[in-house]
Amino acid sequence: MTQPTTEEVGYPLADLKVLDFSRVLAGPFAGRMLSDLGADVVKVEPPDGDITRLWGKVVGGVPGYFNQQNAGKRNICIDMRADGARELVFDLVAKADILIENYRPDVMPRMGLGYESLKDVNPRLIMLSISGFGQGGPESHRPAYAPIVHAEAGLMDRQARRGDIPFRDLPLSVADTNASLHGLVGLLAAVIHREKIGLGQHIDIAMIDATIATDDQLHYDLEGSEDSGPLPNFAWETGAGPILVSADVRYLWHLLTTKLGIDDPTNKEMELSMKIGLRREKIVEFMAAFTSLEEIEETMARMNVAWGTVRDAATIQEQVTVKFRGAIVQIDDRAGGTRPITQSPYRFSNAKSGVRGPSSHRGEHTHEGLTEWIDKPPFEIDAMIEAGVLQFDAETLT
Repeated sequence: MTQPTTEEVGYPLADLKVLDFSRVLAGPFAGRMLSDLGADVVKVEPPDGDITRLWGKVVGGVPGYFNQQNAGKRNICIDMRADGARELVFDLVAKADILIENYRPDVMPRMGLGYESLKDVNPRLIMLSISGFGQGGPESHRPAYAPIVHAEAGLMDRQARRGDIPFRDLPLSVADTNASLHGLVGLLAAVIHREKIGLGQHIDIAMIDATIATDDQLHYDLEGSEDSGPLPNFAWETGAGPILVSADVRYLWHLLTTKLGIDDPTNKEMELSMKIGLRREKIVEFMAAFTSLEEIEETMARMNVAWGTVRDAATIQEQVTVKFRGAIVQIDDRAGGTRPITQSPYRFSNAKSGVRGPSSHRGEHTHEGLTEWIDKPPFEIDAMIEAGVLQFDAETLT
């Protein structure tokens, strides 16, 4: 497999070299986006591998979850417990622009790879550290995956309260991806700042900070004002399948009666609860009468109301805009075929972006990466493999 090179033209980040020490999602997603934007991202994986190599459908020796978050990256495997491992990392750091890690805050320093050590090797290095509760705080020691932050940040409670359901986790790892995207913004800001001051820096992103910062509903909780917000959007059953209508049900009823001529079955003498019940029954009846999405589209357009199909995610490739914009693309599955993967969301008028190849096997680019980055002679690389400093997945690479 030929991996993309930094000489490719048209990618906005084509000159950046990135060491990705992260695992699971919060760090790898940022690395994936940097790769999609043209950076040369080398994932440094431990001998026991990223745990996401256990998740998802395995095709060509690569599981789906790992593939989605690590596509386009090169891969070397270093045993940090081995003699000479830290020195090898220092050699790589000397050539790197960015280093990403999402261990607990004490882990990198214990390996001798804390920012204070790395900046001595490369003062221009920009290091992104993503952790659940940030650096140097009372809970910095706590391990944290997205569900922990969903619970601590109040998302699970709000979901249960508003949906009248038991406490349960969200169906996506939003705390991870929010932290990753905020980390990406911080990295790119630091790259620009480095051009001004000539120095890199350490970026401390806490998942709980990123979650709170992007929680557009939090002010209701902080100010005890949830009753001042709009009513929730409702999903309705139609003859063409369930749809969600993005409109306060009171406003929707107003539109149905004023624009479409629906009769109001209530009168002024009725109690409010009876009025609400009768009007809701009328809306249910109205929605159930639709027989096609085209009919729904025409009717909602007459009212200028936003709506959407309640879609099974397995059918996302059939969604019209997703298909038109290529939000899901096919890439090499490393087994003679292709497999679907999410595409980069960035669309530039004068630059390229996009997934640049499948993810790598553990240790796949040991010789290639070390030769290109630090001019390591092949015999020295072989010696480090023999000593166990460098490792690879023998099942997929031999």
